[in-house]
Amino acid sequence: MLIELQAELDDVIQPLGHHAVEFFLAASLYHARKVSFASAAHIAGLSFEGFRYRLEEHFDKAYIVADESVLEDVETIDNLAS
Repeated sequence: MLIELQAELDDVIQPLGHHAVEFFLAASLYHARKVSFASAAHIAGLSFEGFRYRLEEHFDKAYIVADESVLEDVETIDNLAS
């Protein structure tokens, strides 16, 4: 799919480097929890580590952890400690 950017958006995206559009699309889909981390990395055309690095570079964190997962882990730790 070929995307034509508006001039204003192109001015913002261009300095962010090669495949910036693909990266930010993939990051948006990942942050919206529409695709997995691995799928987002593939969409961005980056390795797993490359995608992680770019997420940290632009968003200060790489991984999204669901609240439910954290609560389950806390419950498991509480059960093990009892």
